[in-house]
Amino acid sequence: MPTEMIEKSVSPRLPKITLRLRRSLQGARHELLAENVFRRIFCWERKRAERSSRCFLLMLVQVETVLKTSENERALSEIASALSGATRETDIAGWYREDAILGVILTELGSRGNWVSMQDSTRAKVIASLRAKLSPEQVDGIYISFYLFPEKWDKGTRGRLANAKLYPDLFEQDEAGKVSRIVKRSMDIVGSITALILCSPVLVVVALAIKLTSKGPILFKQERVGRYGSRFTFLKFRSMKCENDPKIHQEYVRRFIAGEANPAGAGDNQNAVYKIQNDPRITCLGKFLRKTSLDELPQFINVLKGEMSLVGPRPPIPYELETYQIWHRRRLLEAKPGITGLWQVNGRSRLKFDDMVRLDLQYAKTWSLWLDIKILLQTPRAVLFGAGAY
Repeated sequence: MPTEMIEKSVSPRLPKITLRLRRSLQGARHELLAENVFRRIFCWERKRAERSSRCFLLMLVQVETVLKTSENERALSEIASALSGATRETDIAGWYREDAILGVILTELGSRGNWVSMQDSTRAKVIASLRAKLSPEQVDGIYISFYLFPEKWDKGTRGRLANAKLYPDLFEQDEAGKVSRIVKRSMDIVGSITALILCSPVLVVVALAIKLTSKGPILFKQERVGRYGSRFTFLKFRSMKCENDPKIHQEYVRRFIAGEANPAGAGDNQNAVYKIQNDPRITCLGKFLRKTSLDELPQFINVLKGEMSLVGPRPPIPYELETYQIWHRRRLLEAKPGITGLWQVNGRSRLKFDDMVRLDLQYAKTWSLWLDIKILLQTPRAVLFGAGAY
């Protein structure tokens, strides 16, 4: 479909400056897409890259300062011409943020190693072209930045691993859905406080039982990955011996996520599970706590602190991310992690990992207050029958 038809069907009223610019660029190789069109194509390209694992580069050109001058139309025309001359015909140019930031998607980079050379050469070409056409003051008012997708989620990085510039739709969706988030957060606070109060006798009994039956702390604390890759301290009742080798679980999770789970770990039913059956690290009491999900009760504290929600994807351990395919990361981007979720009430640990991720994404896409209530009401039944809990 021609660009003009796309823009007309999506946004019949473009800003005046964009319309004027389009008339002045009739002979240009590139046309600047309107913000909503560019953003939609950007999201498509991001999802395609998730599946193909082929990198692309996002170049952002901040022009807001230049556009405040009286010669903004001419300056913008020269900037667009510079971008056109410095990029390929297959690259996509448009408004990342209308009348403020221009974006160019440099597609099909192939290997990750190509991006540095492309970034440097593209920046040099654009700046050289701008200096030939604009005044030094105008050039100084333009800021160019580059962002590689998929970005590297380094293990040692604290704070958010996801770059907001690469996910404008998700971060702006959060801003637009403030009322929904307030409702969900209110339910989390009320629900976690209520659960902690009602379960307080059970919490005391379990804590005493752990202390009397094995050496070590009552609570098991572990670093987990929350929404947008932020790290937090995850709480559970300790169900394992203090001295244990985490490599057992690391290797099993790696094989499970890759679809190569060891059949020997699946027990008599031969179904791959997310948790190791007959794990030698688990105490006798720990087996009971895991089977009944009582070890999960301290996570209501995580919910109360805002690190988790009552309903959402389960938060992974950092080393699990090393085995994730790029599209798997979306489960950490589209919803806050939770104590229970769609896959917990639809087979729990008996599902394949890809199916778990699809259910997490389905939850994020179709979220509603009623869906959370339905999942919460189904959770006791899943816990009672213990299917897939080990």
